Amino acid sequence: MKSAIEVLDAFENIRRAQRAGVYAPHKPLLILLAMARVQRGEPRLVAFMDIDEPLKQLLAEFGPSSAAKSRHYPFWHLATDGSGALWELSGPREVLKRPAGATPSLTELRVHRIRGGFPIDIDDALRRVPGLLQAVASRVLDTYFPLTLQGDIVASLGLDLNGQREVREAMPLTTVDAIGQRRHRNPGFRERVLRAYEYRCCVCGFDLRIGLTPAGLEAAHIQWHHVGGPDIEPNGLSLCSLHHKLFDLGAFTVEPSEHRVVFSQHAISGGRGIAGELQFHGRAIHPPQHADLLPAPEFLAWNLKNVFKAPARQAVPATARAAR
Repeated sequence: MKSAIEVLDAFENIRRAQRAGVYAPHKPLLILLAMARVQRGEPRLVAFMDIDEPLKQLLAEFGPSSAAKSRHYPFWHLATDGSGALWELSGPREVLKRPAGATPSLTELRVHRIRGGFPIDIDDALRRVPGLLQAVASRVLDTYFPLTLQGDIVASLGLDLNGQREVREAMPLTTVDAIGQRRHRNPGFRERVLRAYEYRCCVCGFDLRIGLTPAGLEAAHIQWHHVGGPDIEPNGLSLCSLHHKLFDLGAFTVEPSEHRVVFSQHAISGGRGIAGELQFHGRAIHPPQHADLLPAPEFLAWNLKNVFKAPARQAVPATARAAR
């Protein structure tokens, strides 16, 4: 059985598909799904066909629009990360001996009942070392996902993240610091973005204060911070907590020319109809104090490609917007 430090080091060797700001949650979501199975005491290896649907749903909800179509890629390619230290495949030899780049199709993985899971030494450690699974899962969440989505991902998987304390107390302080370290955030980003938008949500205008303190307002990164988005005003939007969550889920984006709010066809308002969140579709955001602080086109393009759930709703005619 591997030690806690060896396991944590192994998960640091995931080949990241976040080069040049690309958001690819495939491997992280598969790893978290497998960890949830370990936590429930399920068998080490699982047939692809048995986790196909839950992985598809996770990618549809928390990934880019097309992510679910390539859900078989992480199941196959994770076995080559860290020279196979993280993932093991089992199945017919004629399939497994293929070159790493010759990815089987969804149908092939199902028909040949290809199974995958953590190697025995990793699996044993995750099951036996108190708090290790929670520490690794938390690290994966912090590395690959914004805070606005982490709670929903954990809830969707049924993961219990309590109990990290035991493993962290058993490791050297330098190791604890290393696994808990995030990319440095500029502490002034939030204040600068809120000030730029005069302390109100740029979508709905929410501007509640408790005394002198803005309440429920957050500075959202347009291109997420953990995939290289800078802490500058043109990469920020002042949003209430609700619209920050909807923005990071891809329910809406902001188009770059007139800075109009554009909702996804996947965002359904229910009984509230046009009086609900969809009332903001087609409306321009409340602008910042200066044109230099407006959202930059390159960051909006990143959000449209990597986060927004395409397709977009039909544009609202100007006459219809004026009549609201």
